[in-house]
Amino acid sequence: MKLTFYKYQGTGNDFVMIDNREGVFDKSNIELIQKMCDRKFGIGADGLILIENMNDLDFNMVYFNSDGSQSFCGNGSRCAVAFAKFLGIIHSQAYFNSTDGEHEAWINANGEVSLKMHDVAAIEKGDGYYFINTGSPHYIEEVKNVKEINVYEKGKEVRYNDRFKAEGTNVNFVKYNQEEIDIRTYERGVEDETLSCGTGVTAAALSWADKFKLTSGKVKVNSQGGELSVAFKRNENGFNDIWLIGPATFVFKGEYKV
Repeated sequence: MKLTFYKYQGTGNDFVMIDNREGVFDKSNIELIQKMCDRKFGIGADGLILIENMNDLDFNMVYFNSDGSQSFCGNGSRCAVAFAKFLGIIHSQAYFNSTDGEHEAWINANGEVSLKMHDVAAIEKGDGYYFINTGSPHYIEEVKNVKEINVYEKGKEVRYNDRFKAEGTNVNFVKYNQEEIDIRTYERGVEDETLSCGTGVTAAALSWADKFKLTSGKVKVNSQGGELSVAFKRNENGFNDIWLIGPATFVFKGEYKV
């Protein structure tokens, strides 16, 4: 049996995409997901995404990390919107279901996808760090030089410490500037540095807004794989009207023998 797949990437965060509206993919086959995402012996990706039919919404997005675990993925969701447009499911606007519930998104003629994130009611601020859940949990640490830090080693230390080792967390190292953020991310489920993480970029943007005491705005975030931006508002109930904005790009199409 051969599976048709498509490869997409959003600022270097890459995904194997499969049209599963007819149920061609066995979601219980975790070993297959791991093999397809393997960068040495498979297609190579940070995650695998299935597009499925869903009543009352445009589509259901099923996301797997490269280790077979499941979580919400911001960049993956943006790529799913681009893939759904390619499949003819949507035009410029999408309403779809993901791991953390329903989302709205827009895609323009240039392939830029704006994804509406869920509201964030509370953030945890500690000595030199923030902890924010933007659909996935994120630990955010401010550092002086983002380029020089060993993200794999330092990120793994936090991800497997006593507080987080049971359920895990994503770990972000950021440098706050007045009008933008530099970021590098150790991603749970990939268990390594990724070139970009949409939920991490969003969490970093909200921590930036808290640091500079902003009630609304839009901030550019420079990841290793490219530039994203996050728009937001804030009131007494927390952050709302949060949008993750950036490119989602088709890379190639292929067949995988099962």
